[in-house]
Amino acid sequence: MSRPVSVSRRSFLVGSTALAALGLAGCAAPGAGGGTTHLRFYEQKQEVIAYFDTLLRQFERERPGISVVHDSTNVIAPQFVRGAPADVGCFNDNLELARYIKRGVLSDMSDLPSARTVRTDIRSLTDQYATYPGRTSVLPYSLAAAGVIYNKKIFADHHLPVPETWSQFVDVCKELKKAGITPIYATDKDTWTLWQGLFDYAVGSLVDTGRFFRRMKELGTDVGPDSEVSFEKTLAVPMERAKTISTYFNPDHAVRSYADGNLAFGKGQVGMYLQGPWALGQIALVDKRLSVGTFPLPVSEDPADRKARVNIDLGLYIPTATAHREEARELVEFLMRPSVIDAYNQDNLAYSTRKGAPAQQDERVAGLQPFVDRAAFYQGAGTFMPNSIPLGNYLQSATRSGNFDGMLRQLDADWRRLAGRDALV
Repeated sequence: MSRPVSVSRRSFLVGSTALAALGLAGCAAPGAGGGTTHLRFYEQKQEVIAYFDTLLRQFERERPGISVVHDSTNVIAPQFVRGAPADVGCFNDNLELARYIKRGVLSDMSDLPSARTVRTDIRSLTDQYATYPGRTSVLPYSLAAAGVIYNKKIFADHHLPVPETWSQFVDVCKELKKAGITPIYATDKDTWTLWQGLFDYAVGSLVDTGRFFRRMKELGTDVGPDSEVSFEKTLAVPMERAKTISTYFNPDHAVRSYADGNLAFGKGQVGMYLQGPWALGQIALVDKRLSVGTFPLPVSEDPADRKARVNIDLGLYIPTATAHREEARELVEFLMRPSVIDAYNQDNLAYSTRKGAPAQQDERVAGLQPFVDRAAFYQGAGTFMPNSIPLGNYLQSATRSGNFDGMLRQLDADWRRLAGRDALV
């Protein structure tokens, strides 16, 4: 999962200028520059820019007739607005990318050999956001799985089991609190951490998020307390769980940031942390020897209900507007090569989307492997929410006031408003 990026008007203009310049390079004729074809590769995850740059240089060595410019600007929209998208994109599969899938501006990749290597249960996740008839518009590249990060030493010292049911989880929180240890470190100052963790985890194992939001879109302006599904009705029990969980937060959670959470957990000051693998690198900077594990949050009394929160952290696509379709497809095939895709995911604490991929070896996230193996996972409910609904701010208020019921009614009202404007993806 990529953290939201705040883009100022100045940085937007600078980025747009850079995109225009790169677009000229990307549109160079195949015969220009001594017969070299120039491709533009867009990848938005800032933390893996160097990793992908190394891969692109390897591709160039294997394919001497192609030169690749690595575009890592923060925003995707100007590329399509200006009619100059990168030849190959590597982007977080979310509602933003869904807009381009739905509009049919991403080409079909179903005939690529690598498309047949992607796990069907993972590929179906992208269809939960949007589809275009007859096309495989995105090839899932990296599956990030998230859950409850826990301090193994603290659990061992206090003889605490990894909880498999809701009551066991509450008991663990009580024991930690009794021992004077903060059970769960929360960072409300950065609102994305609330919806990614508290909201998504509480909902995911109790509600089929893909089916729920599909029905919510169908109901549109009819969503309400008496409709078949609604936030107020369907998420009532999950938000009761969330309310209970929030009582075990650090007292100063309202003013603590994501960086504060990583630091506190890295110092061994707390038992659990509702975060994903992206936090583990920052925690290791504090104490690389800290013994850490991850488990899915149990929110029912049936251990079989446990699921991991996942997102397609990166997906590959080729815009229909590319002037170098065949060369772009060559680059995609290179990146989907087993030795390349598997190594990337191992190195970045994620899971390969390829059938038969090796298990994740890092003990910090290996606890989620069995759930990924049997597709016991869900896409976070927060990822289905339009950006115009300030879910994070609502959660801030709910965790401070305890009024989660009011938050759900507000979400229903916002959903009806957007449906009335035909503003739902």
